[in-house]
Amino acid sequence: MNLPLTKADVRRFSDMEVFVEIQENVRGEDVFVIQSTSFPTNDNLMELLVALDALKRGSANRITAVIPYYGYARQDRKSGPRTPISAKLVANLITVAGAHRVVTLDLHAGQIQGFFDIPTDNLFAAPVFHADIQEKYGDKSLVIVSPDVGGVVRARALAKSLDADLAIIDKRRERAGVSEVMNIIGDVADRHCILVDDIVDSGGTLCNAAEALMQAGGLSVAAYISHGVLSGGAVARVTASPLTELVTTDSIQATEAMRVARNMRQISIAPLLGEAIMRIAESRSVSSLFNYSGAADD
Repeated sequence: MNLPLTKADVRRFSDMEVFVEIQENVRGEDVFVIQSTSFPTNDNLMELLVALDALKRGSANRITAVIPYYGYARQDRKSGPRTPISAKLVANLITVAGAHRVVTLDLHAGQIQGFFDIPTDNLFAAPVFHADIQEKYGDKSLVIVSPDVGGVVRARALAKSLDADLAIIDKRRERAGVSEVMNIIGDVADRHCILVDDIVDSGGTLCNAAEALMQAGGLSVAAYISHGVLSGGAVARVTASPLTELVTTDSIQATEAMRVARNMRQISIAPLLGEAIMRIAESRSVSSLFNYSGAADD
């Protein structure tokens, strides 16, 4: 956007309390705060909340929280008795802290938009993935694969934009963090397979899916994932898998292990976020950024 960052001092007191001081005048300004609530999730979330409060008390005219990765998104419903809906709790915290609008990327569940009582734009990484896939695999016979039934809408939109076929992996999850591939719906034989999903955490689902696709006759398997959480031994697991490459956006900062991994790379969503921010600031349509895919949010 060819704009300088606003000067701010973010530091910790001796007991690790978060302190934020905005060192420029923001009275009457249209302010955008960019912060992913990824690891360390609670620290980053508190930094965001304290920054929003500082801007509200500094009389900013409009405050937009730009959250490339929305932490706690996987806790979007009651999973059992006496369990929280933490995605809603975080939405309430952000609103009360002072945000007038939220911009995020590929929410784990679209209904989280409804958890906010303020305008919320859920951007899609699909245009960034589309361009990269065209450049890397444009001359190959492709099939876009959803690693589970829940991701079919996302995979179908990308397959449509690339004029490629769609396949779906039917899996059964025995317990949290462990998945077993059961069946492949669609023809993947003699095709280059592109797995598409919103989050990769332990990497178990992706690695199992890659192995199943290769056993079903796939020529190669690559994965395009919006948010590379990659906790625990995920990087080693992906490196040892049949995946030719795992491509994530930079919504979460890459660790050193990710940067040196042989089959992992990141692509930038900065141009996408910059364009969205400009459109919001100028009161122009954000949804038209995604008209090609048929999936958009105003």
